[in-house]
Amino acid sequence: MPTNSFILKLYAISLTFILGYIILSGFTSDVTSNEFKEITVERINVVEPDGTLVMVISNSKKQHPGMFDGEVLEERVRPPGVIFFNEEQDEVGGLIYYGNEKEGAGMALSLDQYKNDQVVQIQYQRNAEGKQQYGLNVWDRSHTYTLPHLITTLDSLKKQGVPRKSIIDTLQRMNGGKPISAQRLFTGKNYDEEVGVFIKDELGNPRIKIYIDKNNEPRFQILNQSGELVKELTSE
Repeated sequence: MPTNSFILKLYAISLTFILGYIILSGFTSDVTSNEFKEITVERINVVEPDGTLVMVISNSKKQHPGMFDGEVLEERVRPPGVIFFNEEQDEVGGLIYYGNEKEGAGMALSLDQYKNDQVVQIQYQRNAEGKQQYGLNVWDRSHTYTLPHLITTLDSLKKQGVPRKSIIDTLQRMNGGKPISAQRLFTGKNYDEEVGVFIKDELGNPRIKIYIDKNNEPRFQILNQSGELVKELTSE
């Protein structure tokens, strides 16, 4: 009988230690860091302690479709890369890339305007013919039409059967005659093998070009609103 009592006491002590270890492990698991030499994964969601999404690293199949005001956009094909989100759960930019012999290649780091699309982008592009363009792009975006508002308006016009060209014209009229989006600056090397600074007006029309052409000749051109050359300075 004493032997049985000893065994029961030993069992009780062992069980107490085991339960204590489990409980303590549960309390400390949140502050324990794990280190990995290598990890293979299709998508990683980085969140704040409250669950707010701040960054997605993903392949193309599982890439996030985008989000504004916490509402996820419709599923769409997007390249692999990194997508960033702010505290209001709006997409605010990202780093994406793609590349193959048939369709060409590209990589872009984009910075989005608040509640809108990208306004600054560092980009590399190679088309299917092998021509390349790379540099810095700058856009103007409408402050009246935020991206969620623009998406809603586009969907409404498409459902009414309005052609794409007419949609663009309609949006411009609704925006006081100004484009919803207009490229303002490109600096880099374009598809015509010109390296320089190319500036456009608020309507997206080319107005100033300062560049070295493909024949290694420097050029300074000023154009009117219709794209006609009005003044040029060359090395000759």
